[in-house]
Amino acid sequence: MATTNKYMNIFQELSGEIKQGIYEPNSLLPSEHELCERFDTSRETIRKALTLLSQNGFIQKMQGKGSLVLDVSKMTFPVSGLVSFKELQQSLGRNITTTVHKLELTEAEDWLSPQLECEKESLVWEIVRARTIDGERVILDKDWLLQSSVPSLTEEICSDSIYAHLENHLGLKISYAKKEITVELATDEDRALLDLDGYSHIVLVRNYVHLEDTTIFQYTESRHRLDKFKFVDFARRRK
Repeated sequence: MATTNKYMNIFQELSGEIKQGIYEPNSLLPSEHELCERFDTSRETIRKALTLLSQNGFIQKMQGKGSLVLDVSKMTFPVSGLVSFKELQQSLGRNITTTVHKLELTEAEDWLSPQLECEKESLVWEIVRARTIDGERVILDKDWLLQSSVPSLTEEICSDSIYAHLENHLGLKISYAKKEITVELATDEDRALLDLDGYSHIVLVRNYVHLEDTTIFQYTESRHRLDKFKFVDFARRRK
C-alpha cells in the first residue's frame, strides 16, 4: 500500500508540475537517478510513476534519452475507442465538470430521422451538455437518443454518465460506433456555451452509436474548441 501511494504521489506531483509549466513541452524530465534522489525512493517506484505519466499523455519515453515532456495544453482523445466522457476523465487527470443545458423529450425532426434511422416524429431525448476543463468550457456535447431504447433520463444521470446508466441499470449492450471528424464554423450556440477564445471554427465529431443487435440508438455531435484537442488512433500496415 505504501509503495502504491508513493508512486501515485510522485505521479501527481510531476504531472502537476508539467501542467504548471515547470517542465516545458519538449524538455526532458530529470533522470531516473535524479528523481530517485529527489523523492528518496527506489528506481522501481520511479519507473512506475513514469509509466503512469506516459499512459496519461504527460511524457513520452525515449530510449537512451529519457522522458520527453509532451504538450498537455492539447488533450488526447481516442478515435477508435467507444468510451464515455466520465471514463475519459480518469485518464485526462484534469479538473472537469459537466453542465446540462438541455434535457428534453421531443419528436425527431426531418434532419434527425436519417441519422437515427427512425421514423419521423419518433420520440427522442435531446441532451445538450457543456464540459468545463480546468475552468474553460471547451466541449459542447449534443446527444439524441431514441426513447424506444432509453425509456427515461434525468438531469442527474446526464451530468454523471449516461452510458453507466444504460449499461448498469437498463442492461443495454453498447457495441460500436461510426465516427466522422470535420472542422466547421462555430455556431451562435457554440459561441454562447463555449469559451472559444477567439477561434471561429470548432472540431466536430459525429458519432452514430449501435447496440449489440446493430440497432442505432444514439446520434451525437461533440463540438471541441480548436486548439485544445488532438485525436489519436493506432494504425497497423496490412501485410
